[in-house]
Amino acid sequence: MKKAVFLFLITVLFTSCATVEKQKMFKTSGNGLGTTFNISYFSDQKLNLNKHVDSIFDVINSSLSTYHKDSDISKLNRGEDVAVDEHFIKVFKASQDIFTATEGYFDPSIGPLVNAYGFGPTKPLKSLDQERLDSLLGKVGFQKFRLSGNKIISETANYYLDFNAIAKGYAVDVIANHLSDLGLTDYFVELGGEIVAKGKNLDNDVPWRFGIEKPVEDNPLRDLTHAISLENKALATSGNYRKFRTDEQSGQKFVHTINPITGKAEKSNVLSASVVANDCMTADAYATSFMAMGFENSIKVIEKNQLSVLLIYVDDNNEVNYFNTKDLDSQISEIQ
Repeated sequence: MKKAVFLFLITVLFTSCATVEKQKMFKTSGNGLGTTFNISYFSDQKLNLNKHVDSIFDVINSSLSTYHKDSDISKLNRGEDVAVDEHFIKVFKASQDIFTATEGYFDPSIGPLVNAYGFGPTKPLKSLDQERLDSLLGKVGFQKFRLSGNKIISETANYYLDFNAIAKGYAVDVIANHLSDLGLTDYFVELGGEIVAKGKNLDNDVPWRFGIEKPVEDNPLRDLTHAISLENKALATSGNYRKFRTDEQSGQKFVHTINPITGKAEKSNVLSASVVANDCMTADAYATSFMAMGFENSIKVIEKNQLSVLLIYVDDNNEVNYFNTKDLDSQISEIQ
């Protein structure tokens, strides 16, 4: 259930005034988990963070990556007996909670469908008729899985777990926690658009500020639609308007968000979902879920779980509209 994310940083404006406690902003960037990362932090000295971050990526890949054949999750998906690590357990438990909260729209057991449509590490099926789709849906259902100690117990055979819709957000959390352990208090971590922001931008003594891209398929300049301020919060954005696979025979476009209820890769009227939460893995999972469930169902889940969300959606008149929860009014501004 890997998703496309379209969240971009607004350029930080520097001032000539003295920084708090003479700390300076340092930046580092690199690659990991199939995307790029950026870290900005205030410190009295530059730290060698890339080595730390690379180590974190290695650990998470060895636990949760379906693209690594020797990872714990790959071994489980092959039917091997595996004692999962603490990272797997944390993601599994969080996934159970969000699976329940979204009434099944967030479902890490959707792997067989992800692979069938060609969005996973295996080749897509040549044909996917209703009979084949129903067969694959029989393997889906996260309620069939439970954790017993460090073992995953499943009621179904030949399953395929896929935590790609939450693992990237979790990786951001792990990196952020590590930076806090190093004594940093004012920083942000961005990985493929998923963000954790701590403290403030001390150059301006204001919360960190980020931009959200306009959800249009033809947006080569990646223009922004909204700006959002974050302080000690996480942010994840999901969209299905750019990344898709076109069937060579039929020419049909399959968008990257798969509905785990129907098993179909289809567009909903939600073009983009941005979720603010205390941790990034929660924001990541909910953002993906809203893409599949559509606007009306999303509003119900948002209200029931008291979530902080910005949705960009298409209304009944086929016009683009925006909705944000009231708690974000003071943090969000529209970019003209």
